[in-house]
Amino acid sequence: MKRYFSLLLVLFTVVQLTHAQNVQKDPQAEKILDAMSKKYQAMNAFKVGFTQTVESPSAKAKESISGDITVSGNKFRLAVAGQEIINNGATIWTIMKKENEVTISDNDPDEQEMTPNQIYTLYKKGYRYVHAGEEKEGGEAVHVIDLTPNDRDNQVFKVRLHISKKDNSLKSWKMFRKNGNRYTYKINKFTPNPPVTAATFAFDKSKYKGINVVDLR
Repeated sequence: MKRYFSLLLVLFTVVQLTHAQNVQKDPQAEKILDAMSKKYQAMNAFKVGFTQTVESPSAKAKESISGDITVSGNKFRLAVAGQEIINNGATIWTIMKKENEVTISDNDPDEQEMTPNQIYTLYKKGYRYVHAGEEKEGGEAVHVIDLTPNDRDNQVFKVRLHISKKDNSLKSWKMFRKNGNRYTYKINKFTPNPPVTAATFAFDKSKYKGINVVDLR
């Protein structure tokens, strides 16, 4: 469970944000990234249907999983691989459907490397970035932006974003790790401003008959 949880939080923040000096910023890339960031931050909420593909050349393995996530500010609700993860900004519920169990823990932003509401602003702190050209994705022209963390100890050495030239939306991204593994994330469906309430980001025990509750708070 922890493996999928970690990988899917990576989907929305990619790597730990770090402080660094002498950050190199490509003005062309910055303009595109700013336009993308502005687009998503203007929304009250959004829902994303995604596919994550993990490739391990050393193990000659390739695995894909699909899921969806709804995000509103610092709150999110993630469903993937038989799990649900709900974060209302104060509490995290991790629901494992097969085991019929929910683990409850406090949300401590200071202890989290990754939060799923930072993907659209992560470039603003701790990264160098460059416009690496243009490509086609699904027949649509996209900008290719490469981000490099300033922290040389980071196990991720590059993140490549594909941003639509047409509407500044993020179409997909790929994370490159030093161990050779590659993580590709493709957005299959995007819904802006879906209806959300406090209940969207809260665990309702009555909907999970007989569920075992493990409270770690």
